[in-house]
Amino acid sequence: MVCTADEVEIIAGRVGKDHIHLLVSVPPHLSASKLVQYIKGNTSRKLQMEYKELNKQFWGQHLWVRGYFVASSGNVTDEVIAQYIKDQDLEEKTRTDNFTISQL
Repeated sequence: MVCTADEVEIIAGRVGKDHIHLLVSVPPHLSASKLVQYIKGNTSRKLQMEYKELNKQFWGQHLWVRGYFVASSGNVTDEVIAQYIKDQDLEEKTRTDNFTISQL
């Protein structure tokens, strides 16, 4: 819901062992920090609703860490960034599948 409501398009994504890569197209009226806040808040709530054991494990704590890294594309094309995200599982020997995009 967050992405749809705020006109954000998720172009590519990869879930790693301890991080997530996202390539998104964001309208100029929405700051990167606000988008990250929305995504972390909504995914945390959905994960804790679906996986009740997370409620016990993270009781009184945050599911996501405070930090994040954001960069805008410009010096490289979106295709290069999408390929970088796709290639992450070649560098990591853990399982990193493309995720399915649901309504956030």
